[in-house]
Amino acid sequence: MKKLLFGALVLSFMSACNSDNISSQEDISQDSSAPTNFTNSKRACPSDLIREKNLKNDPALRARFEANELQSDKFSRDAVLGKVLADGTVEIPVVFNVIYNTTAQNVSDARIAEQIAVLNADYGATNSDINKIPAAFQPSAAGNVKISFKLVATNRKQYTKTGWRSDLEEMKKSTTGGINATDPTKNLNIWVVNSILDENSQPGTLGYAYYPESAGLWYDGLVIGYQYIGKTGASAPFNLGRTVTHEVGHYLNLPHLWGSSNTGCQTDYSNDTPTSPGPNYGTPTYPLNRVCGGVSRSQMFMNYMDYVDDKAMFMFSANQKTRMQAVVAAAGPRAGLR
Repeated sequence: MKKLLFGALVLSFMSACNSDNISSQEDISQDSSAPTNFTNSKRACPSDLIREKNLKNDPALRARFEANELQSDKFSRDAVLGKVLADGTVEIPVVFNVIYNTTAQNVSDARIAEQIAVLNADYGATNSDINKIPAAFQPSAAGNVKISFKLVATNRKQYTKTGWRSDLEEMKKSTTGGINATDPTKNLNIWVVNSILDENSQPGTLGYAYYPESAGLWYDGLVIGYQYIGKTGASAPFNLGRTVTHEVGHYLNLPHLWGSSNTGCQTDYSNDTPTSPGPNYGTPTYPLNRVCGGVSRSQMFMNYMDYVDDKAMFMFSANQKTRMQAVVAAAGPRAGLR
């Protein structure tokens, strides 16, 4: 029961009791590894590093990336020329796949409902803190992105593994203790796990996502630590649901503000977000000026694609909105979500 009310613009890169929701639960035990109950004081998101590695190793994936950027660029130019009408909203179906070890890690339906509500507020520009956008950035604020989210299923599974490596994607395969994706061509799958580990089995990652060149592949979607879902019981300072807001931005083709690698001062393909030398953390005070190429620029650290604490981020830019709309447009790489 998807609603399509979409026209568009763009550029290049709930209820838990709802009758449309499906809930399934599977309890299995086997294997275990690594630390659990890890909480982070700094945001960490390896989405771009995972992407760089995959694009380097997979020519077909790189070809899809390049085609997506060409489509996004054309969409943006057509929008400027008035060829695309913005007359509605695309509603994305969301499937939560919760894999837990202890009862505390089995996030409740209420927290999942909170998370969907956060996504709809942040992408619809109805978030209560949107009035905090500095005057200098208000002209470039996105407003309503015209993308909304609807929970359609929640799958649950108990397993004794206490940490899941991001490079192995075992949480996405039932044969390795995970949960298989529910048709990733038509749904945004979000895997919720007890701890995300890097390739060296070290904790510290809040979440990660795959960009549109991976659209429809078996591993496509988001992985999020259970501590950062929704609000109630979530771990401060990432307790307002904005880890998912940030990762959905990647899923919809938004890189970090400093570019698609960790070297900084690169393009994020949105010319209304000031160039950034790298991530900002914590709760900065505006204005915050940083230098790229010898030029000092006021930073849009309150953008969802930075690394600040949840309470310090509350906006997308207009160009970011265009990039995201291109992804879900009829010719976009995630058109199957419509």
